[in-house]
Amino acid sequence: MHILEQSPTDYTFVQNPYPFYESARRLQQPVFWRDYNMASFFDHQSVMSLLKDRRFGRECPKDLAQPTPKHLAPFYKLEANSMLELEPPRHSRLRGLVLRAFTSRRIASLEPEIKQLCHSLIDDFKTSEIDLLEAYAKPLPVIIIARLLGVPESMADELLRWSNDMVMMYQARRSKTLEARAVAASKAFSDFMRSYIEERRTRPADDLITHLIVAEENGQRLTTDEMITTCILLLNAGHEATVHTLGNGVKTLLETGVPASCLAPEHIDGTVEEILRYDPPLHMFTLGPILVVVPVIVSWLIIPFGQNLLISNVGVGIFLWISFSSVQPIGLLMSGYASNNKYSLLGGLRAAAQSISYEIPLALAVLAIVMMSNSLSTVDIVNQQTGAGILSWNIWRQPVGFLIFWICALAECERLPFDLPEAEEELV
Repeated sequence: MHILEQSPTDYTFVQNPYPFYESARRLQQPVFWRDYNMASFFDHQSVMSLLKDRRFGRECPKDLAQPTPKHLAPFYKLEANSMLELEPPRHSRLRGLVLRAFTSRRIASLEPEIKQLCHSLIDDFKTSEIDLLEAYAKPLPVIIIARLLGVPESMADELLRWSNDMVMMYQARRSKTLEARAVAASKAFSDFMRSYIEERRTRPADDLITHLIVAEENGQRLTTDEMITTCILLLNAGHEATVHTLGNGVKTLLETGVPASCLAPEHIDGTVEEILRYDPPLHMFTLGPILVVVPVIVSWLIIPFGQNLLISNVGVGIFLWISFSSVQPIGLLMSGYASNNKYSLLGGLRAAAQSISYEIPLALAVLAIVMMSNSLSTVDIVNQQTGAGILSWNIWRQPVGFLIFWICALAECERLPFDLPEAEEELV
């Protein structure tokens, strides 16, 4: 694995990280980013495979989880109820309840208010030269989210300060000082939301907090802690992404000379989508610890095994599959030898010979698929069978090989438990 060094806090890199991304992508394999002390993936196929593969999970089993430092407990107490950190069924339950309150109709009803606020902020520009982030990009989302939650707009500056301090925990420049600010903000934000939720229990209103309180699905409701975390997540994630998207978007439009026609009503949606692709607000996601939910060694290699469990498509999945499945005759020989009996050893040899006789046609049947697909990667082989649904499956392209494969696989699975004692009985 190639080792690359690039400080994520370097000013030149922050302003334009894409040359480094391109140099890493040209290596066509995962690289070890020394500054982050972890393997990193830069090509589209690997990243999409990681994000979409349901065989991998987000939550860390309790026996593998690292203990939370005591001084960070208030921050991670909030994280424990975040949808970003959960797996089904907890994630499904939480998402279902939140969607009952956070409806598309509710969002659509805010459109007139958002337009009016945008015009109002622009009208307040005092001079021809302004700091777009401070005068427009930062206040816009926090005011909208405050209105959505039902929190007084006078709290906008305080909410923004808490949000900015909390998201420091996700940044490369994180330090003990910034951690202390994040913990203090977590406590203050949590206490404020708890008191406000209790107020809404006695004085409901037409806002998101009230709708979260009354939301119910299958007899279940959100706990107070879940509501607090959901409201904080809405502000932190929604505000940060919106501010950076506005800043990156305007910068992209100015630097690339995009024609004014791209901002016309009939084209603006496509322009926004392209800006999000071209220069997104968030670049790096840590998929760790990533945990293997079911065995997938047939197509993935684990690198490395530790606090961050990272994976890469090694392109020889079929070869690995055949290799690992062919190891079992060794177990038969060892079981025969371990009995310290010559008859058991001879029985083990016979069973191993039978197993190998199954392995040879099994391997040939699999390699026939490799030749047709021109790839040893199980990911590539699967992708090549997705074009026309079931009709594009390899069983129709190589029916004889498919038949041989299943005969040998079934024979090997069903016969091996009986081969050793049967062989020993015959010899005795």
